[in-house]
Formats: sequence, structure tokens, C-alpha cells
Amino acid sequence: MNDKKTAVSVEFAGKTLTFETGVLAPQATASVLARLGDTVVFATVVAGKVRTDIDYFPLSVEYGERLYAGGKIKGSRWVKREGRPSDEAILAGRLIDRSIRPLFSKAFKNEVQVIVTVLSVDGENQPDILALNAVSAALAISKIPWNGPIAAIRMGYVEGEEATYLANPTTTEAEHSILDVVVSQSKEKTVMIESGALQVAEDVIATAIEKAHEETRKVLAMIEEFVQKVGQEKLPVPQDTLLTEAITVFEKSYKEEIKVLIEIRVGKEGGGTETEDLITKVFDEMKMKDPQAEVDKKNLAKALEYVMFKMIRSDVVTKKKRVDGRKVDEIREIGGQIGILPRTHGSALFQRGITQALSIVTLGSPRLEQLIESAEGEETKRYIHHYSGLPYSFGQAGRVGFVSRREIGHGALAERALKAVIPSQEDFPYTIRVVSEVLSQNGSSSMASTCGSTLALMDAGVPITAPVAGISIGMMSDEKDYVLLTDIIGLEDFSGDMDFKVAGTEKGVTAIQLDVKIDGLTHAQIVEIFARARTARMQILEKMQAVIPSPKGEVSEYAPKIEQIQIPVDKIGEVIGPGGKNIKAIIAQTGADVDIDDNGTVSISAVSEEAVRKAVEWVSGITREVAAGEVFEGTVKRILPFGAFVEYLPGKEGMVHVSKMKRGFVKDPNEVVAVGDTVTVKVEEKDQQGRINLTMLLDDAGNDQPQQPQSDQPQGQGFDRPASQSGQPYERNFDRSASPRPRNDHPLAQQFRRENQANSRGGKSRFGGPKKRFSR
Repeated sequence: MNDKKTAVSVEFAGKTLTFETGVLAPQATASVLARLGDTVVFATVVAGKVRTDIDYFPLSVEYGERLYAGGKIKGSRWVKREGRPSDEAILAGRLIDRSIRPLFSKAFKNEVQVIVTVLSVDGENQPDILALNAVSAALAISKIPWNGPIAAIRMGYVEGEEATYLANPTTTEAEHSILDVVVSQSKEKTVMIESGALQVAEDVIATAIEKAHEETRKVLAMIEEFVQKVGQEKLPVPQDTLLTEAITVFEKSYKEEIKVLIEIRVGKEGGGTETEDLITKVFDEMKMKDPQAEVDKKNLAKALEYVMFKMIRSDVVTKKKRVDGRKVDEIREIGGQIGILPRTHGSALFQRGITQALSIVTLGSPRLEQLIESAEGEETKRYIHHYSGLPYSFGQAGRVGFVSRREIGHGALAERALKAVIPSQEDFPYTIRVVSEVLSQNGSSSMASTCGSTLALMDAGVPITAPVAGISIGMMSDEKDYVLLTDIIGLEDFSGDMDFKVAGTEKGVTAIQLDVKIDGLTHAQIVEIFARARTARMQILEKMQAVIPSPKGEVSEYAPKIEQIQIPVDKIGEVIGPGGKNIKAIIAQTGADVDIDDNGTVSISAVSEEAVRKAVEWVSGITREVAAGEVFEGTVKRILPFGAFVEYLPGKEGMVHVSKMKRGFVKDPNEVVAVGDTVTVKVEEKDQQGRINLTMLLDDAGNDQPQQPQSDQPQGQGFDRPASQSGQPYERNFDRSASPRPRNDHPLAQQFRRENQANSRGGKSRFGGPKKRFSR
């Protein structure tokens, strides 16, 4: 079987990248096993049947990560098989889709399915970049017509005296980077960009993209070598003569109707019935002229779209005339409002043109953070951003009830844009969830979500380090020239060459997403786009800060209040208690949530500040080390024949012996205190067993510390407890939870009766000293 194997290798960012084919999945159109370090992915592509019943290119990309790749078994007790793809897997699939889709011919109508399976991860070399390169290689050697190959790489940047660009950094190296940018490139152009950054300057990112070409060209050369060895003959791309004829009909006879349709479509990203009405009109008229003519409405729809987009592009490139009348660098009218919803923790409405995003912030305790399980291990997220765009936002009726991949992608982009300014857990110990309800869509709803979420976070009192705004830059070109368009609407997105989204603060960029419909962008174009996007971003930030200049000073009255305290690690067990007894009591009696990290950080949250205060005092009391001489207000919890147990701190009790309750003889502790009484006590000492002995600061006057009896006559109910070596009372083998025995049956009572008998015979007490007679 190994005789069929063909392999190629190249040094890629200091490591060996290997592609193999010819052994695995022999029935797939093409397959590639790719390896980088000990990370291994398997990519397959299959060309399926021709689809003439749809008006889009039938490409699907599935990215599957198996937990066995990292030696993991699913944590669920009942379900061990991997379920639906995680959001991270969907985002990796979208990364591949957006990189390869622009390079397919629109005339090719065969189904193309790409499936990537992550087989092994080493925790250092990330599988998404390896997968993207493997898919490019598989498509290149397959019979599927494709204008590739491309190569992908991740770039990082470490600032300092000697700033360093990192090519395909390992997971460990990436921890020190302030930039994470993934690019897909052909030999001369960049096809796709996906980036998150910690407010990084545009020129730094542009240089990183330029340096990426040094490594991607090595991979492209290896793929070309691979094609020479095992490449298949490409399938022919059919010529659609019926489409060509339909285009001619629209250009010749229906340009005025198309102009009217463009004016209507300016205000509707999803369109209405007007497009279908025009197609039906053309269909009927063509049939009337020639009943035998082969006319298809889907073909007419494609022809109408082609002619419409061609007219729009021509006006922009030759006349710099936009469909909505704006200048090429002009932003639509911007509006914003905070405090939209009365009971949420924070809310804001952001509007740009007719694109509307309502963002809502919810704050929760740290234990509500999201747990993410993958082959590389488990991680948590305390800042989560979700995006929702229901059919009505397009002016359409449609299916509801599932989250689309587009919604997952847009939410992830907005999350990445704001992540750079979210305060640390030490500064703001909340789990933060933002939901952007997109109410109307007509271009760049993800960037509107970013702006709206910034306003909502500030309304919620989240101390973000800087406001973030986002803008989308489009482009239209012909063979000779191109024009950049600021703040594109939906119609310009559909008819243009690209959608280049840039989000950031006044200081720098926090997120980028580039999708193209052409073969890519030159480096000079990317630099120009960054400059245009920055100018627009500053204008939007100015409008946003007029709505709310800085985060509110406190969180909503309806948001939980959180305090964090640090306790010694060896005290964690005391706070939790046996079987969770103590922590359950704190939660039950205060109404606060209590979360304890392994490092001793205790997070206490509740809507009521009073509940938080009580829980903080309780936890602090449990972990506090008291010293002799300290005075507390305590509550009497239990009364026994020889004294009372007083809770002097929440969850901590000490004993007041009868001899320490007041001056003079105390026959019965019940004569002095009752369960539930509040008493003032002073710490006498902590005995050798760690128990706290107390003295009540109470006498006949009401507040003096009782003195020790001057007489050597001991105090008690006919018997006294033996003294410890320190002179303080102590318990011996006494179960505090049990009910006290009747006085005459108590072992100590029996012991003292024997000693009283010895005293009457003139003997010595076994505790030493002169014989004493105990009076009742």
C-alpha cells in the first residue's frame, strides 16, 4: 500500500511541513494527510453531481475535531461521541471557506464538499493553519477546476525594544504576542485576513501581512511540486450559453427597469418582491415572442444580477457615483442611544443608515463563565458575545430556531473586536455576556454590533479600557482602476469586490476580517484600506462618545454585586466545610453565591449588597486568625452544664466556661444567658487543640470583665471541669452535637463525686494540691 504514497515537505516557519497522498481515502476525489510537528490533519475534497437547481456555488466545508486527537474523552457522563461542531470548529471551517471560495469559477456547478478531520494535536502547532494549507493542496491536485493554490500562515508580533514578528507562532509563543493575524495568500496577493489584536497600529499589521508572504511562497512552491507529481487533469468549466443570451436581453431591453430596481434595493439588503416581479415580466415577454424558447427563471435571476451589478460597478469606477448618492468616503448618518431596556444590566441601540443593532449586556458571577472542551484541553471564557439576525431584519420571512454559521461568525468577530478592551477579572470580576439583536440589516451589521456593544458595555458600568468602533470598506474595480468605498451598504457588498472590516480604538486595531470576490488584494491596496478605515473609525468614535463619553461609575441596581477576597489556600477546606456544610450554610443564609478558586480567590456575588457584605464577613470570619485579647459581639448558640458556646465570628464558636461568665458563683449558665442572646466576649486563648476559650465582658454593672474568684472555692453545678495545663477549661471526648446527659449521669459529675468522697476522708485530689470540698 505504501508504494502508492507520494509525499512532499518544506521548511515552514522553522518547522517541517509535510503533505502525503495516495494511501488514505482512495474513493475521495483527492485527499491529503498533512503534518506539522505532531499535529496531523486529514483533508478530503469530493466533486459531486451538477446542481442546476440553485443560484449559488454549491461549496460546503466541514471542519471536525476529534477529542482523541489530544488523548481526551468527552467529559459528559452519558454522551461520549462528539456532537455538533463547536463554535470554534465552525469558525475554522469558515476560515477555509472564505479562503477558497473566491477562486472557484461561477460557471462550475458541481457540488464540492471539503471535509477536514483533525487527527492529532501536540498543543503547540495549531491545526487550523495546517488544515487550510492541506485543503489548498487537495484542491490543487484534484480534478476540480480552481484558480489556486493559496497558502496560509498565522503571524504574531511581540513589542519591546527589539520588536519581533512571529511566523506561525506556537501556542506558547503566541501568549506573548499582541497580534494574531491569519492570512491566505497567492504568490502576489492576499485573499483572506482574519485578525485579533490588542490595539495594534495599522502599519505594524500591514508589515506582518507583507512578511507573511516570505513563508507562504515556500508552501505555494511545495504545492506546485505536489501537483506536478500527482495532479489530476481538471474538469472543463461549461459555458452557459443560455445565461449569456439572458444577459444580452437585459442589457438591450431592460436597463431602465433595472435602474428603478437599484433605487428600490438601496434601502433593502434582502430585497422585496420587485426583483421577482421583473424576472416574471421578462420571462412572460420572452415566452410571448417565442413560445419554444428555452427560458429558465433561475437563469434570468442570475442574468439580472449580473447586469445590475455591472451597472453599479461602472458608475462607481468611472463616475465615482454611489447608488445611494454618498461620496466614496462618506459614512451614513449615525445614531446611538443607551438605557433602552429598563431591567437589563446595560443596553444600547446603534444605527448607521438603516442598519440597526440593539446590544444587551448581562453580568453574572465568575462561576457562569463558559467552559470550552477541545482536543487541546479545556479553557474558559468570561466574556461572551452572541449575534442574532432574524429574517425580519432583512425584510423577509424565513426559518427561525437555529443559529446559522453566519451568526456564529459575526458574533465571534464582534467578540474579538471588544476582547482587547474588556477589563481583567481582577479589576472587574464578572462573567460578561453581550447579545446583539440586529433589528435591520443593510451592510456591515457585525460592525454595527461592535459599536452598539461598546455603548451597552459602558451603559452597564463595565470599565472597558477604551471605546471600540468598526467600519467596513468596500472596493469596485475594472481591469484598469479601482475605487474604495467607505461604509458599504448591502447592495454595494453584493456587487463589489470585497468586504474589508476593521474595528479598533483611537490607539489601534482590535479586529480585522477580509472577504474578497476577486483573486485578492495587493499590499499597496491593503495599506490604503487601513488608512481609509482609520479615518472613518475616528469619526464614528466621536459620535459614540457624544452618546456616552465613558463607562458609568457603577453597575445596574439589577446586576449582581461581586466582591473578591483572598484567603490562604490551606483555609479553603475550612470555608467549604465537611461535605460542603459551611459553604452551603453561607449560601442558604445570606442568599449570595460563593465561588472558590484553587488559588484561594473567593468570589461572592448577589443582587443585594447586604447579602454580599454578610457573606464576605462570614468567609473572612472563618479564615481569620484571632488573637488573645480581641473583643467580639457574639451570639449564644448552645448552653451546656459547664458553660456556653458563643459564635463570635460567622461560622466560628468559642466556649465561655461558667467561671468566666460573671463574678461570683454561677450555679446554672441558663441563669446568665439564653440561646440567641448577643453577648460581648474577649478571647482568652487558643488552647493546644486549637479551640478558642472566651470570657464574657459582663458583670453586675453591665460591662466590666468578670474577675477570677478570690476564694479557692471552685465554681460549678456541684462539679467542675478539670483544668488544662494552661489553666483554661477544655473538653474531653465531648460530642457537641449530642444532647447533654442528665447531670447525675455525666462522667465528669461521677468523677467529681468520687473526689468529694476522697476529700471527706482526708485524701488528696488526683489533680494535686490540697483536698477541696465541693459545695452545692
